[in-house]
Amino acid sequence: MVIICTDKCLPMMVNISVIMRADEQLASEISPGNFMIIQRILLLMLFAAPTLAFAASIEERIKPVGDTCMSGEDCASAAAAPVETAAAGPRSGEDIYAKCATCHAAGTAGAPKLGDVAAWAPRIGKGMDVLYSSAINGFNGMPAKGLCFDCSDDEIKASVDYMVENSQ
Repeated sequence: MVIICTDKCLPMMVNISVIMRADEQLASEISPGNFMIIQRILLLMLFAAPTLAFAASIEERIKPVGDTCMSGEDCASAAAAPVETAAAGPRSGEDIYAKCATCHAAGTAGAPKLGDVAAWAPRIGKGMDVLYSSAINGFNGMPAKGLCFDCSDDEIKASVDYMVENSQ
C-alpha cells in the first residue's frame, strides 16, 4: 500500500491520493482485520475531505462584514464608513408623493388616485385641516403618515398639497 499526501498533509488529509495494491505480498503482511480498519480510515478521510472544504466555504460566507471599534481602542486602522446625511431642509411635496404613490397611484385600499377629481372633491370639501389630520394620523385603510416615518408633519402636509393641486 502506498499513500501519497499532498498539500503538506493538512488535517484529515484534504488532498489525498491513495494507491492500493492488493497482491499476495500485501495480503500476507497485513492481517485481514487490520486491512479492513485501514480501508475504513481511508474511506472516512476521502469522504471527510469535501465536508471540510464545505465547512470552510460556509465560514467564509458567514464571517462578519466588518469589525467594531469601541471608544478607547486603537481605531486608527479601522476605515470609517461614509455617513449618509439628510438633505438640507424639508423635501418637497412631489418628493414625498413618491412614497405616497404606492397606494395613491393604484387606488389601493380606497386611496384616491392622483388626478382623480371625482374621488378628491368630497375630501377637499371637508377642508385642508381634515386632510392634513387624516394624512398625519391615519384614516380608515391609510396608516399614520402613510408609513413614511422619516417624514415630518410639514412634509406630509406638502405632499397633501401636491396631491390636492394635481387633483382639482
